[in-house]
Order: sequence, then structure tokens, then C-alpha cells
Amino acid sequence: MPLSRYLKTFPDPDRPGFVILYSTKKGSVVRVPETLLVAAQEGSLSEADQHMLRRLELWVDDPAAEREAMANLVDLTNSRPGTFAATVVLTLDCNLACPYCFEDHFRGSHAMSEETARLLVAHIKREQIDRGRDVELRFYGGEPLMAVPRLKEIAGPLRDAATVAGTKFSCSLVTNATLLTRPVVENLLPFGLKSAQITLDGPEEIHNSQRPFVSGLGSFKLIVDNLHSVYDLITIKPGGNFTQENYREFPAMLDALLEAGIDPAHMGPVQFGPIHPKSGGHDPHSAACVFGSEPWLIEANLFLRGETLRRGFSVDKPHMGVCMIELTNNLVVAYDGSLYKCPPLMGWPEFAIGTLSDGINDYRESHNLDLWKNDECLECAYLPLCFGGCRFFNKLKTGSIDGVDCRRAMLDASLETIVRQDLGMGRS
Repeated sequence: MPLSRYLKTFPDPDRPGFVILYSTKKGSVVRVPETLLVAAQEGSLSEADQHMLRRLELWVDDPAAEREAMANLVDLTNSRPGTFAATVVLTLDCNLACPYCFEDHFRGSHAMSEETARLLVAHIKREQIDRGRDVELRFYGGEPLMAVPRLKEIAGPLRDAATVAGTKFSCSLVTNATLLTRPVVENLLPFGLKSAQITLDGPEEIHNSQRPFVSGLGSFKLIVDNLHSVYDLITIKPGGNFTQENYREFPAMLDALLEAGIDPAHMGPVQFGPIHPKSGGHDPHSAACVFGSEPWLIEANLFLRGETLRRGFSVDKPHMGVCMIELTNNLVVAYDGSLYKCPPLMGWPEFAIGTLSDGINDYRESHNLDLWKNDECLECAYLPLCFGGCRFFNKLKTGSIDGVDCRRAMLDASLETIVRQDLGMGRS
């Protein structure tokens, strides 16, 4: 009965003679004596220790069954009712003029029509709510709060349909927060609003240069004021987009939130991300799930994560995560009713998988589903954290979404520090 293949072992610098066992599958972590690890490797563990490690999924009775279960995990997830999650692009219009804007080359007065909104409501009601699924919508842009009436036209009927069906409906925002005032949030709470993902690009000087209003004026102070006025009503998930030159200045943004009287205990996880090429173009934009293995990126991620924790804010912990492309119950709905599997792929019309009016096409081959179902990936301890990586990142690197975006080098260089940070063993 061996140790799990989805296990990493790290030395414990605080306790000589002990090691840290971390399950990449379950996220469980335990400190144990080195003698216990040796006994596990030799098959001489006590029943009590076996039970403890088995409960944490660090010990398996059947290695072949563990691998098969991992290979079938996504299919099993897709076979269950679960929750339907969709990113809905209400408009490409925006009141900011960020130089790295993701949608910059196709932004403008493009907004979801009333007809498309009706098609969306009908589609979700028929395909999801009537089949007993809960629904979570993430309203996106452009700036979604420039299209509040359309948001209500979608959220209101779906909320009512979910109530009748005995299912749940909720929604969130991806917003620049310049319009996220208390009256706006209070107005949207009855429509299921639970959280908002917002962006502050570092301290005021950096943020105002990277995220100015169309007029050229800075947006930092207004955003901080708005956050202070609403963070008791909904969960705010702060983030920011850094470069190699400025990432070390970003903790000052967190200090500004503290100075504004914002309690980190009432905030959601902070997630900083690097700036990468724009969707469908060659200029920069930010994509938090796109983390490369460049040394500076690894250093930036660990530095910012540690500084965030040091100030009392929360961060996302490593967890089992599958690309939304692989999940049947995840969808992206563009303003014109075209359907995609990942927001950045909206920049390439060839990756559309259908429309609200025509339905969803078979995208198994076009999106390279199950690319991680190979011996190398299935035997890799990092598979539960990676599942083949990011197809969009492969598109940026190679021009196609074929092949695995292996995260081994990045995780080799960072996971031990991340685990130690989460154990409070140093947050460098």
C-alpha cells in the first residue's frame, strides 16, 4: 500500500528530523517524522499512521485505481448535475483607457442586444435550470456596470426561474470598480449579486498610468472610495496586473486599502497576474491563469503572495483545478451571442463553439480535450494542479492550442515556498 503518486515531500526547516507531506490532489498537508516517511516507503507503517495518511489521501490502497480515477475525474464531473457557470459579456464599452486592455482592438460600442439577452435567458432556463442545475453568472466587459439594465434583464428572469424550479441563482461582476457605488450594489443585491472581481494596478501612481479614465484622469482614489463603501455588502476580490519592472511596488496598493479602513478579513482572495499579449493581437493584457516558468514571474508571484499574506489579506491556495475548456457546465457568452469556452479565446472567432440561436457544436477536437490523458501527465505529481495547463498560453507561445502547457518547472520552483507560506513558515 504505497504513498500516493500525487504527493510532494518537502523538508521542514523549523523541525529537524521532520518532513512536510503535501497532497496535490486533496490539498492536505501534514508534518511527520522522517522515520514515518521511511516506514511508509518500506511498507511498515502502523495501522494508525496508515489510517491518518489514507484520510488525507496521501496513502492509497491501489495505485492503479488511483491513476484510473484521476484519468476519469473530468468525465465524472461532467456527468454530474453540478452548477452551470457562465461568463457573460454585456458590453465592450468601457470608461477606462488601459494601454494593455484585453479587448482594446475590438472594443467600442458593442453591447448585448435585448434579443440576445432573451435568447440567453431562454437557453439557460431550458438547458440548465429546467434540468435541476444551479446557475452562477459572471458579468464581464468592457465594463459591465455600463450595462446595468441589460444585466437586470438577464438576472431577474433567471432568478425567478430558479426560485420556481427550486434551484439557486447568483451572479458576480468583473469590474474596474469605478461605478461600483453603494447605491448600485444595493440595487443589484436582489438580483443575486454576491461578489465583484476588481482591479487595482499597484499604488496610485502606477495604477493611474495603467488604468486612467478615457479623459486621462486617474481612477485610483475613486475605486478605493467605492471599495470602502461596498465591501460590507458583497465579497470584493482584488487583483492587479503587474510587469517585471513594477511588481515590487504592488504591496503599496494593499497598504492603501488598509489605510482606507478596509478590513482584509472581509475581502476575498487577492490575485495578482502578469501582463501578457492581448486577445487576438500582439500587445499586452493580463490573464491571471497564465503564469509562465520565467524566473522573474516565479519570483514575482511568490513575493506578492507573501506580502499579501503578511498584511492579513487572503490568497488562493493551490487546489485541484481543471481548465474551464474541459468542463461541460462552463461557458462564455459574447455580447453578440457567440459561444466560447474561455474568455481570452474570444479574440479568435475560429474558436467559437456555436451561438445561442444555433446551439453548441462539437469542440472536442478543435479544443484538444483530454490532452492531459497521457502517461507522462497521469504519472506526474502535479497533474491535479495542472491538467495540461492553459491552452491560451500555448496559443501565445506557439500559435496553436495543441499540446500540453507543462507547469512542472514553475511548480518545482514555487510550490514548496507556497506550502510553507500557507503554513505560516515564512512568507518571502
